[in-house]
Amino acid sequence: MNNTTAQDISYPKKLQNVKRNIRSLTSAQPGVMEAFTKLHKTAVATGALDTKTKELMALAISITSRCDDCIAHHIYDAIEANATKEEIADAIGLAILMGGGTSMIYATHAIEALDQFCEDAR
Repeated sequence: MNNTTAQDISYPKKLQNVKRNIRSLTSAQPGVMEAFTKLHKTAVATGALDTKTKELMALAISITSRCDDCIAHHIYDAIEANATKEEIADAIGLAILMGGGTSMIYATHAIEALDQFCEDAR
C-alpha cells in the first residue's frame, strides 16, 4: 500500500497530475472544458496588464484560496512568463497581507513550489 499523501508530492509532480486529470475531465466534459480553456487563455492574455502580472495575481489568489494545485500551476506559469523569484516573492507577500494567517501558511507552500520548479530547471 502506498502511504504517500498529497502533501508528499512535489509541486512539479502536482502540476503533472493536474494536467493529466484535466485531460480526463476534457474527455468527460469537452464543451465545458473548451469554454474554460478559451476563458483562461483570454484572461491571461496581454491586455492592459501583461501576462506575467496576471500570473502573479493568479498566484496570490491561489494562495488566499488555499489551492495547492493552483499554486503549482501559477508558479509554473509565472516562471514561464519570465517572472523572477523576487517578483514571485512579492506576490506571495501580497497574498499574506490579503489573506492573513492562513494565507501565510499557504505562502510557505508557494515558496516550496518555487524552489522545486527552480531546482527542476537546473
